[in-house]
Amino acid sequence: MEDIKNFIKTLPTHPGIYRMVDAKDKVIYVGKAKNLKKRVASYFNKNIPSPRTRLMVSHIQSIQYTVTNTEAEALILENNLIKELMPRYNVIFRDDKSYPYLMMTSHAFPMLKFHRGVQKKGNKYFGPFPNSNAVRESIQLLQKVFLLRNCDDSTFNNRVRPCLQHQIKRCTAPCVKLIDEKSYNEDCRQAELFLLGKDNEVVEQMTEHMNIAAENEEYERAAVFRDRIQSLRQVRLKQFVSDFSENDADIIALAEESGMVCINLVMIRGGRHLGDKTFFPKNANDSESNFTEIFLCQHYDEQIPPPVIVTEGIFDKDLVNSFFNLKFPDKKFKIISKATGDKRMWLKMAKRNAMINVRQKNLLESGKADKIESLRKLLDMPDLNRIECFDISHTMGNQTIASCVVYDDLGMQNKEYRRFNINDITPGDDYAAMYQVLERRVKRIINEEQTKPDMMLIDGGKGQLKMALEVFDKYNVVGIRLVSIAKGEGRKSGLESLILDDGEILNDIPKNNIGFHLLQHIRDEAHRFAITGHRQKRAKTNLSSSLEEIEGIGPKKRKALLVYFGGLDGIRNASVEELSQVTGVDQKLAEIVYNFYH
Repeated sequence: MEDIKNFIKTLPTHPGIYRMVDAKDKVIYVGKAKNLKKRVASYFNKNIPSPRTRLMVSHIQSIQYTVTNTEAEALILENNLIKELMPRYNVIFRDDKSYPYLMMTSHAFPMLKFHRGVQKKGNKYFGPFPNSNAVRESIQLLQKVFLLRNCDDSTFNNRVRPCLQHQIKRCTAPCVKLIDEKSYNEDCRQAELFLLGKDNEVVEQMTEHMNIAAENEEYERAAVFRDRIQSLRQVRLKQFVSDFSENDADIIALAEESGMVCINLVMIRGGRHLGDKTFFPKNANDSESNFTEIFLCQHYDEQIPPPVIVTEGIFDKDLVNSFFNLKFPDKKFKIISKATGDKRMWLKMAKRNAMINVRQKNLLESGKADKIESLRKLLDMPDLNRIECFDISHTMGNQTIASCVVYDDLGMQNKEYRRFNINDITPGDDYAAMYQVLERRVKRIINEEQTKPDMMLIDGGKGQLKMALEVFDKYNVVGIRLVSIAKGEGRKSGLESLILDDGEILNDIPKNNIGFHLLQHIRDEAHRFAITGHRQKRAKTNLSSSLEEIEGIGPKKRKALLVYFGGLDGIRNASVEELSQVTGVDQKLAEIVYNFYH
């Protein structure tokens, strides 16, 4: 610690970022500073109010720093490093998934699609939307009003008569040329205007087209526009925000209760309330953190902000504005932190939603805490936290898959789930399969210094547990408890027994024991994950074997076909002309593939 204090004396007084590093040379915290020397020194005062900060400081072995020109530049660098390193003591608001968009393709007859991920040139993207349901609802809405297609290319190119969407008046059937390209693209243009919030302009244009058609005595065409106008007006009544003065805005509210933090984000785009999204940050049990500022910078580090952001709380507004200006120099933004009128009403609504969610989360977390505490008592393991569960899946001994799921921090940790392909065993030998997967897992824990669980849960009986004990003996594993959960009479849920690594068998566990329910849930999740992996492997094998039967299709062409069409269904539905577009597939081979499936 004396070395660190001497190091702090040498720190510059410039803006920058600092990285706290532990004994394993791992960055445990990244922070920004207007004055590096003053900020870093504050961590080593005698009276640090936050227990979390005191714990972090106790693990610091060294400090690294980088000088920047301004504090806003430091904020950008801090965000980049947090995203890359995910330090255990930083508050992190990042979501696992990117936001979904509604995509209008660049086809001659554009289609509407749900899109998430990289955006390609040529297509048009609208959003972001708070969730996938909001995108799909918008697609249904656009189909109802503008009758645009949402079928994939293989379906579109192979239709010989209109589909059900046309019959229920959700599509103008461009696939069979019931609408010309010019008229269809005019519908697309109006849909774009609608998505951009220019619905009045759309209604005016539709009304003009209706009147012209009526004057020309094209009454059926006029009736089409009349029906669209009525549909659009119904949509406006349901979805458009009549009591909000901004066309594009985000409303951000925060709620804290019992150590839990929740941010509620309400999204308004094109005058429509798209919905809201809640965020529960990681590592948030630190009352000193400025959660609003952290959220604004982390969330909009990757998402382009709307022109107006309405929020609350005390934060460095000038710093956040500087951050936005550096990140998005060609755009203008307005952050309203003291809302009045309609903005205050919407902020109050977002605040109420955040409070409801944080209370629900607290109730859920308290229930989870009760379950793990009950399990600790059942197994006499007061320090039990992390559980890894293993299961085996196969079909008549073939294509064996092992799964490993992880429970930690009061929940299932999906990112840490793993599947293992099991090879070189006698088909159907579950004992050998369990031995192989546990040996591979133990080797990784030892050689790669991966996180060690407090307990390994084995789905099976005494035979599977014996294999696990043999692996532990071979590699001198200590500090991990082994427990097997064996099927009960008739393989009925609730009648299982637990076989412990010391030979004790726990039978007749009360059906209302919530700790035992937790083990059953973890076991079921391992089983589900194994079955899913096994089905995917089997489907892939069946897919490949089907193509292998076609003369002239080798591994390279098989892969090219699968990638181009996205799977066997696409290949089956493709025409000869489409098949011949694939690299390595000429007209003759395309005909062979087509004839194989028809």
